[in-house]
Amino acid sequence: MRILLHTGKGGVGKTSLSLATALAAAEHGHRVFVLSTDSAHSLGDALGRSVGAQPTEIAPGVVAQEVAVLAELDRAWRDIRAWLRELLRDDTDDLLAEELLVFPGLEELIALRAVNDVESSQEFDVCVVDCAPTGSTLRLLRFPDALRVFMEHLFDFERKGVRLLRPLIQRWGPGRLLPREDFFDALERLHEDVESVRQMLMDTDRTTARLVLNPSEVVLAETRRSFAYLGLYGVASDAVLVNRVLPDSARSGFMTRWADREERVLKEIEESFPVPAFRAPLAQSEPIGAETLRRVGDHLFGGRDPAQHFSRHAPIRLQVVQGRVALEVDLPGTRLDEVSVTRIGNEILLRVRDATRRFALPASVAGRPLEQTRLQGGVLTVFFGA
Repeated sequence: MRILLHTGKGGVGKTSLSLATALAAAEHGHRVFVLSTDSAHSLGDALGRSVGAQPTEIAPGVVAQEVAVLAELDRAWRDIRAWLRELLRDDTDDLLAEELLVFPGLEELIALRAVNDVESSQEFDVCVVDCAPTGSTLRLLRFPDALRVFMEHLFDFERKGVRLLRPLIQRWGPGRLLPREDFFDALERLHEDVESVRQMLMDTDRTTARLVLNPSEVVLAETRRSFAYLGLYGVASDAVLVNRVLPDSARSGFMTRWADREERVLKEIEESFPVPAFRAPLAQSEPIGAETLRRVGDHLFGGRDPAQHFSRHAPIRLQVVQGRVALEVDLPGTRLDEVSVTRIGNEILLRVRDATRRFALPASVAGRPLEQTRLQGGVLTVFFGA
């Protein structure tokens, strides 16, 4: 199943273009599922009709659903949260405890589990995901790495230690200080769910992200950063969708200076990303309703199938460059002084601004020293010695 993730700065029209993409894909014969994982759902607002937590047909061949994030979170997190709440119960009221016990990015990751449910039904060819704005999307990308490090290096040790200490603690101290087996079982299930979502996000054969933006310098700056962060975490982007572009009829008179500035930004957008940029015009009225959004999709893609890969380029590659083994990471819009590369055992720790990613090295290069780091043409290359 083809999976299309749509994200972007809040207010750029991400939901509208997600629906436009889905409706245009259905025009090409695909069976399409539209999934909103944004806790502030707006599929129903854009369609002018009710869309809820149950799948709803919104057009021939198109089904939509707004994931009940809190219900999904409770199902996945219940046993873990129960023990954590016990630790906080003496000093924290229940409402504050609930807020403290949701880690950044967890809600978004749990919501994305719904993509697996759509795929397992085997009823759909394409799943269009209306993700949360980019800030939340980037938080969900960080969480799997943190959980993976804990599970690989601390989980078994902690579980064995608790089994040894629990009889003593329960005899001479408050037993609630140590988690029950239910806690560890739930943590393992959560890790499996998160790992399943991570594998889905990084499967470039079926999953790509599409960043939605407006022709604005401020929005473009954030979109560049988001594109780089997606690449850093291994999520491939195959297009950017530029929304609310002034039509030719509005490029004169009072709007001339605005149109000139927009043209400069549009040219900069074309030069900023190594993927195609598609444009949707600014409409005279807000595009609401399935038929209106279908026309937006037709205009946006110019008759092309939205479900196709517009660019096939893995954002992270280990290959031979100039006769040397090198790790390449796509980081367009990034400066070398914003990047640091550190070797930690058999891993590479790569930091880009405030984002960090660990790369486990294969045995063939694990013992080789770092020789050179280069950032050229939006691609970071880390060379390894012999």
